[in-house]
Amino acid sequence: MKQNVPASSVETAHRELSGSLPFADTADFENADRGFLGTLDDPVIRNEKGDVVWDASSYDFVDGDAPTSVNPSLWRQSKLVAKHGLYEVVEGVYQVRGLDLSVMSFIETDSGVIVVDPLISAETAVAGVQLYRKHRGERPIVAVIFTHSHIDHFGGALGIVSQEQVDAGEVQILAPEGFLEHAIAENVYAGVAMGRRAGYMYGAVLDRGPSGQVGAGLGQTTSTGTAGIIVPTVDVSETGETHTIDGVEIEFQMAPGTEAPSEMHFYIPRYRALCMAENATHTLHNLLTLRGAVVRDPHVWSQYLTEAIGRFGDRSDVLFTSHHWPTWGSDEVVKFLGIQRDLYGYLHDQTLRMLNQGLTGAEIAEVIQLPPALEAEWSTHGYYGSVSHNVKAIYQRYMGWFDGNPARLWPHPPQALAERYVAAIGGVGRVVELAQEAYDSGDFRWAATLLDHAVFAEAGNASATALYADTLEQLGYGAENGTWRNFFLSGATELREGNFGTPTTTNAPAILAQLSPEQLFDAIAITVDGPKAWDLDLDFDVTFSDLERSFHLGLHHGVLIYVEQEPSSTSALHLTVTKPRFLQLVGGDTSSDGLTVDGDAGVLSQLTGVLDPGDPDFNIVVP
Repeated sequence: MKQNVPASSVETAHRELSGSLPFADTADFENADRGFLGTLDDPVIRNEKGDVVWDASSYDFVDGDAPTSVNPSLWRQSKLVAKHGLYEVVEGVYQVRGLDLSVMSFIETDSGVIVVDPLISAETAVAGVQLYRKHRGERPIVAVIFTHSHIDHFGGALGIVSQEQVDAGEVQILAPEGFLEHAIAENVYAGVAMGRRAGYMYGAVLDRGPSGQVGAGLGQTTSTGTAGIIVPTVDVSETGETHTIDGVEIEFQMAPGTEAPSEMHFYIPRYRALCMAENATHTLHNLLTLRGAVVRDPHVWSQYLTEAIGRFGDRSDVLFTSHHWPTWGSDEVVKFLGIQRDLYGYLHDQTLRMLNQGLTGAEIAEVIQLPPALEAEWSTHGYYGSVSHNVKAIYQRYMGWFDGNPARLWPHPPQALAERYVAAIGGVGRVVELAQEAYDSGDFRWAATLLDHAVFAEAGNASATALYADTLEQLGYGAENGTWRNFFLSGATELREGNFGTPTTTNAPAILAQLSPEQLFDAIAITVDGPKAWDLDLDFDVTFSDLERSFHLGLHHGVLIYVEQEPSSTSALHLTVTKPRFLQLVGGDTSSDGLTVDGDAGVLSQLTGVLDPGDPDFNIVVP
């Protein structure tokens, strides 16, 4: 792929940044190296077919001084996050870091070990457990804790624990209340669109190197192995709730609606260790992740951090999380939590102050400034979230997409708007000329705006497409935020090489298998092509023989509705099926065994005929 050198304006900005930040402060590097016990003999992790699902060595290039093609602050963060291996947090608590986007922790019990957040993939989780056992012995896993409902904190569970062990009571699975519902919903309901955008967010197809993917701020990238889920056996629901697992007491703090809709912190008195899940990491986190999600609440996030300081601060000798490296010392723990608390509280309060003065989200994002004391802390920098898009998320949370200006209430959609802008400016050629002038002056934001209109007005215009790719590349080179860099460079890649689709999928079969019947019907409902179904009037019953539950479904006015009730003799069709077989049916398999059809089978074909599944290859940077 064509790659350009950084523009002089990018290099100048990097030099200025290098002189304004405390790069001589090496405390994070000392903490990230502390307790290192060893790493994998082979840093490449493969699946059963031999395909690479994780390669820690692919980031070996992240060393030394920052190249001019990478923001020096992001380069520093990537150097820290690229470190991989097993680390002792305190005697009895260990972490595997750098083997996936997230961190897997181990809490030793009287006779076994509790695993916390077993990564995204079964393969990386297995490698992490093997590394732990190499250094700490063959301790059996007695429990798994999912701190929250994002896939990088539960996806690898079936690699290290079997469902049979859980069913037999050999292993407990602890998770915050609402975990399963939110874990399933996020990976299925909007999973296609989120997956497509996640390919941009993590730079899934970018070459790893100084001109490509260097990390994502929170972790380097996502593994691509087999994801699954295990239904929790213990739902933690109250702050102060304690559970003793194989002799080790754990005290929980609920934190719903923060970084995840279902999330919790916990404290281990035996080790004076506090786990803050993903609510206090060494970066400003997302209030609205670029892949898409429900907007998170920075106000309650800040409040839960205040509560954690009060409940655990003076009792904690170390704080660890499910990303990054720990913080040691009670005073340092309280300081770190206070900085993170003030960060989210400040963004929340100042955004509301300014929106109540009439500023829009985009305007607030341009003028808001963090207090110098917060800006001076490395952990407040926007390597994963950013002040810019977090402020817009807060505005969206309170005010919605409309900024109140009536001219922006009913604008044309992107392609129609682009055609009109380009015509008004004088045609695509003139737009490209203006964009070139902006590019040459270092105003890449304006160049990108112009060229966005150009390619939407005249798809395939070679000069506009080429300059647009060059422009996005320069924006990527300058970004301090890892996910912004990946978005910019992924856009440049698609402009030059074509649509790369969705490299990974979140709605893995093992996750789909945990959908409740209601969630299954919801997942079908959002694929109904409304106009095609306007004139259909369908009523039928479904009995799940393995669950002993029956539902009546109706499709009317293009809307699929369902009610749990016994089958009706007046329904045109009655299906009797197991849930796994129903999943196959939804996937189009109407002929395999395990499906009993009583009544008019045409009802089923009419339903399946109006289903329109998501497109994992939809365009992003071109119409």
